[in-house]
Amino acid sequence: MSPHEKPAYIAVEGPIGAGKTSLCRRMAESMGAELLLENADENPFLANFYRDPQRYALATQLFFLFQRSTQVNGLRQKDMFSQTLVSDFLLDKDPLFAELNLNDDEFRLYQTIYHELKLQAPHPDLVIYLQAKPVVLLERVRKRAIAYEGSVSTSYLTRLAERYTQYFHQYDSTPLLIVNCEHFNFVDNDEHFALLMRKIANMRGPREFLNQST
Repeated sequence: MSPHEKPAYIAVEGPIGAGKTSLCRRMAESMGAELLLENADENPFLANFYRDPQRYALATQLFFLFQRSTQVNGLRQKDMFSQTLVSDFLLDKDPLFAELNLNDDEFRLYQTIYHELKLQAPHPDLVIYLQAKPVVLLERVRKRAIAYEGSVSTSYLTRLAERYTQYFHQYDSTPLLIVNCEHFNFVDNDEHFALLMRKIANMRGPREFLNQST
């Protein structure tokens, strides 16, 4: 993507509770963009995973993997230049959850399946990484009160947030905007949302930051 070119494909990423899906919905509405969302509610193993992660991690991860495979095949078949696309997941990050939740043998099996599927999604023109402290993530998870997320712990969110930080510290596949979202409300605050959209429009470097301390 050139410095003056509008991104045609934007992926929003971040840990549970960061606000990915809500932001994607508002961005898509504002930009008249197509919306591609992770369908977590369709995963029949997810509720059991939160209750018993050790037992249900592999089934949960493989369901998401095959689900995303279908979504990626749809991307490969569409004209990526016909309409802006906003997504609440980045396919390349999928192994991050697998490595965090699976034991060594399960992770080797996951890797085998992942590579056999040969998932090749188009690279986004821009990735937005929403970053927040685990205590903030937990507060937001509790506030949205999704039943199967009730057992999410601070320790799990801490490990997850650390993995995200490590992953995006090394990420260089696409332009990256890192947003500390602890004091932003992009859904309900028009000024905050406008600030983010201006930042996106004015992206010049391969890695930029948006932060607000108060």
